[in-house]
Formats: sequence, structure tokens, C-alpha cells
Amino acid sequence: MLIRIMRWLLVAMIACSSARAQQLPSVKKLIADHDANGDGKLAADEVKGSTFARQFSRWDFDADGFVKSAEIIRFRARYGIAPDGSKIGVPPNARMLPVPAVDELKRADASTQLARSERRNSAYVLKTSRHLANGDRYVVVTDHNELAFLDPLHRLVKHYGGTLLKVENLSTLHLNPNAAKSLLVELQSTNPKFVAVAPRIESLRENMLLQVWELLAQIDEDPQLDAYPGILVASTSDGLARLVDQSIGYRPRSRKSLVPMAISQVPSRTELRSLQKAAILRRQFKSLGMKTPIVAVYTSQATGAPHLDGESVWSLATTTGKRFVRSFSGKLGVTLRSANLVIMHGHGSPGMSCSVSVSAIPRDCSGKLLLTGSCYSASPKVSDLAKLREAPGGYAITAEDAFVLRAIDSGAVSTFGHMRLSSGFPHLYPVLESWMRSETIGQSYQQLINGLLERNRLDSRDLVMDTATLEKRQPKQNVLLYVLIGDPALQPLEKLID
Repeated sequence: MLIRIMRWLLVAMIACSSARAQQLPSVKKLIADHDANGDGKLAADEVKGSTFARQFSRWDFDADGFVKSAEIIRFRARYGIAPDGSKIGVPPNARMLPVPAVDELKRADASTQLARSERRNSAYVLKTSRHLANGDRYVVVTDHNELAFLDPLHRLVKHYGGTLLKVENLSTLHLNPNAAKSLLVELQSTNPKFVAVAPRIESLRENMLLQVWELLAQIDEDPQLDAYPGILVASTSDGLARLVDQSIGYRPRSRKSLVPMAISQVPSRTELRSLQKAAILRRQFKSLGMKTPIVAVYTSQATGAPHLDGESVWSLATTTGKRFVRSFSGKLGVTLRSANLVIMHGHGSPGMSCSVSVSAIPRDCSGKLLLTGSCYSASPKVSDLAKLREAPGGYAITAEDAFVLRAIDSGAVSTFGHMRLSSGFPHLYPVLESWMRSETIGQSYQQLINGLLERNRLDSRDLVMDTATLEKRQPKQNVLLYVLIGDPALQPLEKLID
């Protein structure tokens, strides 16, 4: 009898403990209970010693030292918890998002109104248009001073019959109005068509890129970029030499020689936009007579999420302990090494894209083209912006190689990514589309930046971020921080679409 009573008490204690763990207070009550000074938000000291103390830094998305109700609501939503503390129900039969043709997606400019579902699922494409460069020359702008880095740049200039312009430091050019003005005058006098920006690895950072956009927009009177840009960067002089020499010898991929591959991520049972984009690309390339192998990486929270059907689809699962795929083996490894156009969509952080670690990048990426829509896929070695604790998806910000840079160092001929918080497919697809029209890297890059300037109503002659702006989590200029590494005159693909 005593044993039976003890068992009953133990069960009751466990049940009560479980119930308490599941009964979270509403966000309104949580703040009211701990807001000692009544300012409507929480400071770390106000939750110190409570059961919520360890959560504070995770709530504080903008890292300003205070937590507002919207930040707690956002954090809870990530784990399926409603503002009132209850569990958000997950549909028992989560379905794959529809897979439209690209032409069925809305093209968005400054006047376009997007439905909430279109924004949430990134189910639209940035509207871009051609803007012809006025000039006809090839120009390289660099702050390299070591011969090992300058030699390949001189080879490139000789190949195109162009001009090399040197500046002392590209990373501080925006702080030196006289040097910036001098470079602008030189650009105007050389009458450039293509501008290859070749910074030292530590110079490639946010305000450097924005200063370049300002200069290229001032070559003539209109507010758009007036030349076709490209970034030439690698971690070592040998890497830069390989990038340049491959560019000089590159021939556009024909329909027969193009081997595409899509890598996507499924973060949860209902977050399927990345998987949808892989399916959209498969549909697009199928219409052009090509097969597209797909890798879908499912996180530990994606149990029960739908899977793509068809051949050459690999569904990989990560775990809480092993969150990233660190290598591809067997037939999948062979398929990845054979692909020469790899397109990725999903969350990212420095050193990771779509739950794939930089360690999974093939050692030999010679001739490959890589487009990734992940956040931080082109994170700089040195950043002008305030550091964030977390990237979207709950991934820690660590000091790792940028995904696109590691691919270049492994031999890729062109890579595309974002320095910070990317918008993914809506901004990536216009670059791919430009390539499929047989346009150059520089043309695709220029059209993207001009489209973003127009869509976001940004003043192209006032883009460099001041000290106060640099402290923001997502300044308005963030949208322009795409990096397209490659020779701007290189034509990646033969004409595939009109």
C-alpha cells in the first residue's frame, strides 16, 4: 500500500511539474511582472534571478540592451508559442507550397503591392531592367600594393586593353572625400563599361561597397549605376591569380554543358519556401531540357514536413547536436562535384548556407558558378556594422569563412551572396535570369543594384552609412549589400531564354 501511494505521489509531482513547464505567462503579463521602472520594456537587471534571465539575450534581437514585447513575441513564434503562452497548433497534414512557373510570380518595383503570403514565402521577383553603360573601357580599381596580387590584375587589364586605377585604401575611401572625388574624376575620364573592383580581403566591407555604388551612380547625370561592376577578391594571391586566369580562359556554358543543382533547407514543418524555390528552379530548367538534382536539408524541427518527389532528390536530416551537413558522399558527392551551376536557398550564417557547412564545399570548384540566397553568405572578414548575436533561424554569428569566399578559394569562377541579411530568391533570381539571357556578370550585378535602388527609393548618391546607422540591426542600405564575385565582363551562360 505504501509503495502504491509513493508511486501515486511521484506521478502527481511529475504531472504538476509538466503542467507548470507548459503554462507560460502571456507576453503582456511577463513584462508587467518584471518591468520595475514601468517603461514598457525589460532590461537585463529586471529579469535577473528569475526563470527568464537566461532568455534575455535571446529575446534581444536588436542587441540594444532592452527587450520589447514585439521581440518576445517574435522569439516565441520561432518555437510555436503564441503571445498568450499557449502552443500554436501545427496543421496535421502540412502540405508542400504550390510550385508556380517563374513567369507566374509577381515582378515587384516601387509601386508593387505584395500580399502577405507573397512576402512571407518570398514568392515574387524583383523587377529589373537594362541600363546601358555609356562607356566602352575595362577598368580595374584596387588598393592592393603587393606584386603577387597586382600581377594577375595587370594580366586582366592587358587582356581587355583596359586601365588599372589604384587607391590607397578602399575600406576608408568613404571617409576621404578628396580621394573619392579624385577616383570619380578618373572613372569619368576613362569612360568605363566594366569596373572590376579588386579590394584587399580586409577592405571588402559594407561601406566600401556602398561607396562604390555611389561613385558608379555619379559617372553621368542619371541616378542609376552607369557601369557594369564585379568584385575580384580571394583570400590569397594564388587564389586571385586562379580567378583571373580562369576568367580570361572561360567560355560560356552552353545548354548541353550546363549542369545545374539546387540545395534547399527545410527549417520546420511549415517553413517550406526554400524547398518551393528548389522545385521552381527544377521546373524552370526542365522547360529548358535540363534535369536539376535537388538536396533538401531538414532540420531537427522539420519532422513531418513534406518531401519533394521525383528522381535525383536527396532528403538529408540534421539533428540538434549536428545542425550542419559537413560533407557530401557517395552518389550525392559525385553529383555535387559534377554540377557547374549550384543554387542555394535557405537560412545562413558565417560559414553555413542552407544547413550546409563550408567544409562541404568541394576542394576543386574549378569553373563552377555558385548563387546563394542565404544571409551572411558573403560576410566580410571585417565588418563596419554592429555585430549581431543571431542570424535568422536562430544561428549564432561566428568568425567563419564566408561561403562564397571559400568557394572562390576552391576555384569557383563566380559566386553570389549577401554580406548580412539577405532577401533570398526575389533578389537572387534576377541575377540568374540575366545570366540565362547571356548577359555578363557585370550586367546582372548592375541591374540588381539599380532595381533595388528603385524598389526601395534609395538615393544612389547618399548611401554610405553614418555612425548612428551602423549601429542598427537592419539599416535600409542592407538591401544593397549583395556581393557578386567575378570578372564583370565574363559571360557565364550562352543564351537560354529571351
